[in-house]
Formats: sequence, structure tokens, C-alpha cells
Amino acid sequence: MKEILRTTDPTMIAFATHLLEGEGIATFPLDVHMSILDGSLGILPQRLMVADRDHFRATAVLRDNDIATSA
Repeated sequence: MKEILRTTDPTMIAFATHLLEGEGIATFPLDVHMSILDGSLGILPQRLMVADRDHFRATAVLRDNDIATSA
């Protein structure tokens, strides 16, 4: 799996997930509940992962929708 997005904005994770799954690209969110450890301040970023085979296509989908991807 490869990281496609890292952000502290939970709405961005939801939007990116919706876009990618609409294109048939399975996603896997990581660190969703990490904000509990930082006192729910939202300073720890969440990550969105995709399969290696889908990384190129997922990057294109997100960039077409003006979402900066992880390098």
C-alpha cells in the first residue's frame, strides 16, 4: 500500500475517499482515531492509503480535483 494523502482535515479524507471509490479505487484510512491521543485537537494527521497498483490513477484523480497528494 502507498500513502496518497496526509492531512489534519477529516473532511478532506472523506472527500478524497468518495472521489477515489467513485473511480473504483479501494482506499484504506490510517490514524483515524489518533486525535484521541492528542486530546482531540486534530494536530495529528490522518493518512489515506491505496494499493500499489492504483497509486498512479489515484494521484491523477486527486490532482484533477485540486487535492495535493503526498509525495
